[in-house]
Amino acid sequence: MIELRPFSAIGSANHGWLDAHHHFSFAGYHDPARMHWGRLRVWNDDAIAAHTGFAPHPHADMEIVTYVRTGAISHEDSLGNAGRTAAGDVQVMSAGTGIEHSEWNREGEETTLFQIWILPDRKGEAPSWGTRPFPQADRSGSWVVLASGMEGDGDALPINARARVAGAFLRAGETAVWATDPARHVYLVPAAGRVQVGEVEAHARDGVAIKSEGEIAITALEDAELVLVDTA
Repeated sequence: MIELRPFSAIGSANHGWLDAHHHFSFAGYHDPARMHWGRLRVWNDDAIAAHTGFAPHPHADMEIVTYVRTGAISHEDSLGNAGRTAAGDVQVMSAGTGIEHSEWNREGEETTLFQIWILPDRKGEAPSWGTRPFPQADRSGSWVVLASGMEGDGDALPINARARVAGAFLRAGETAVWATDPARHVYLVPAAGRVQVGEVEAHARDGVAIKSEGEIAITALEDAELVLVDTA
């Protein structure tokens, strides 16, 4: 099964400083048919104006992965962590028993990012936060796992869920293959570019929900930046 969810058809809310688009029900956007995809609960496509951001607020028992597309985001939290995550890099916050954090665009330009929430395997774990760079060259033509709670992904940022968040950059005509399991859920979004997934053509910021057995091939119809979640 491959279902296209066009960017034009997903939820949205423009708050002035924040232009948010929601692949799944979130805040004021509610669609009973789009509550989650497996344990993937949230995929927000956010544009944050310069020198604005999210004031301190709490979370608990959620794995929150932030993929920065342009600009940068600066993080501070109640554990004393602080850091800046720039375009192409990733940060992970395991909310666990509870954490309060702020996310601020301190840059002189708009920041765009994907914020991905995955339900944890276990509640009540210790909260944590981390960030690291993922150079584009390492993802050229193939997948790199960016965040993971699966075995064998030691270079990825750790999360408390049997899930993988992966990224790839494909030149026009290149194909990347992802192994699939019918018991799991795959969700793909091209951050940029246009791709072919089976019989489905997806444009930048469209969502593609996938359940398949064996493998799925994604072919770039033009230069493309891809982000994918694979979860139970």
